Amino acid sequence: MTRKPVHLAVYDTYADWETGHATAYLARAGYEVRTVGPTVSPVRSIGGLRVQPDLALDAVRPQDSSLLILPGADAWETGDDLAPFARTARAFLDAGVPVAAICGATAGLAREGLLDDRDHTSAVSFYLAATGYGGGARYVDADAVTDRGLITAGPTEPVAFAREIFRLLGVYEGEVLDAWYRLFHDSDAQAYAVLEEAAAR
Repeated sequence: MTRKPVHLAVYDTYADWETGHATAYLARAGYEVRTVGPTVSPVRSIGGLRVQPDLALDAVRPQDSSLLILPGADAWETGDDLAPFARTARAFLDAGVPVAAICGATAGLAREGLLDDRDHTSAVSFYLAATGYGGGARYVDADAVTDRGLITAGPTEPVAFAREIFRLLGVYEGEVLDAWYRLFHDSDAQAYAVLEEAAAR
């Protein structure tokens, strides 16, 4: 079965550690991961990694994608430069294509109004409250939350973020998904045997 690509947003100061688990195992599962920048000019992550985007944001269409991933970045908090990515997230959700946002990207989605009527999480509730959004009553104190095609997580939860992505896309399910999470979140060596057995099937 041919899968549509997963699109990973990249922009200056993006938090490179927040999406690594997700993109690595999506690629292993057969998804092409395509990077999307504001333009096709190179960007640098917060860790100094130079990335040449595969395509510019204005070339991305929901119907050509399985998922849009939005990592955190200092730039989410220093102006409106990344607001077009939040607007693209709205277009994806309106088209029924899922979006996954972590860390500062959740604040961008809050400003766009996408968290007002969905359960969600982030770093802490008052971080999102500072955006002036209307969804405070829907904030959930959890490692990651999925509601109607939108995944949210805080900056310390890249493994839980990946878990929700895998669940939503059906990459892993049931005991295999649980074992993957326990291995990478809890360093549970026993979980490795479950994954090895599943891989051998």
